[in-house]
Amino acid sequence: MGEDRQPRGPRRQGGAAAADAAADTAAAAAPDDPGPKPGAGAPKERGEEAARTCCGCRFPLLLALLQLALGIAVTVVGFLMASVSPSLLVRDTPFWAGIIVCLVAYLGLFMLCVSYQVDERTCIQFAMKLLYFLLSAVGLTVCVLAVAFAAHHYSQLTQLTCGTALDACHCKLPSMEPLSRTFVYRDVTDCTSITGTFKLFLLIQMILNLVCGLVCLLACFVMWKHRYQVFYVGVRMCSLTASEGQQQKV
Repeated sequence: MGEDRQPRGPRRQGGAAAADAAADTAAAAAPDDPGPKPGAGAPKERGEEAARTCCGCRFPLLLALLQLALGIAVTVVGFLMASVSPSLLVRDTPFWAGIIVCLVAYLGLFMLCVSYQVDERTCIQFAMKLLYFLLSAVGLTVCVLAVAFAAHHYSQLTQLTCGTALDACHCKLPSMEPLSRTFVYRDVTDCTSITGTFKLFLLIQMILNLVCGLVCLLACFVMWKHRYQVFYVGVRMCSLTASEGQQQKV
C-alpha cells in the first residue's frame, strides 16, 4: 500500500524504441519484392492464348497455309489443263481461281505472322483484317464459280462422242439432228486426252476448288468471330443491365 510505483513513461518509451529497431532490422533483412514473374501472366490470358493456338500455331495461320497450298494446287492443275488444247476457254481452266486464293493467302500470312491481335490496336491492323475478310469472301465466290464451270464441262464430256479429224478432236452430242453443236479441241491428235486426261483434271479441279471454298468460308467465319465475337450483344447487355439493377436495388 505504501510502496512507491515507478513511472511507466520511460518503459513505454524504451519499448517503442525497441519495436522500431526490430522493425528496421526486419525490413533490412527481408529480400526485395521480386514482383510478378516475367512471362507468368494471368491464367485466363494463358488459357485464351492456348485456345487460339493449334500445335504451336495460331488457328487462322493454319487456314492461311491451307489457302496457299490449295491455291498453288489449283493453279498448277489449271495450267496443265490449258496445255491440253489451246481452244479451251478460260473458264474451263480455272488457274485464275488459284491465283486469287494465293494472293489472299499471302495477305493472311503477312497479317498473321507479323503481329496478330484479336482486338485491333491500330487502324492498319483493322484495315488488313477487313481486307483479308473481303478477299476471302471473293476467294469463296471464285471457287464456287470454278466448281460450277468444271461440273458443267464434266457433265458435257460424259455425253459427247469424240473423233479425230485434221489434227483436232471433234466432239458432239449423240443426236440425229444435223445441226447439233460440235466442240472442237485443236492440236489434239488423240481424243483420249480429252475424254480421259482432261476429264480427270476437271474432277480434280472440282474437288480442289470445293475444299478451297470451304477453307475460305472458314477463314471468313474466324475473322468475323474474332472481330464480332460479341455480335449479339443486345441480349447480353440486357442481362447484364438487369443483374446490375438487381444489385443496386439490394
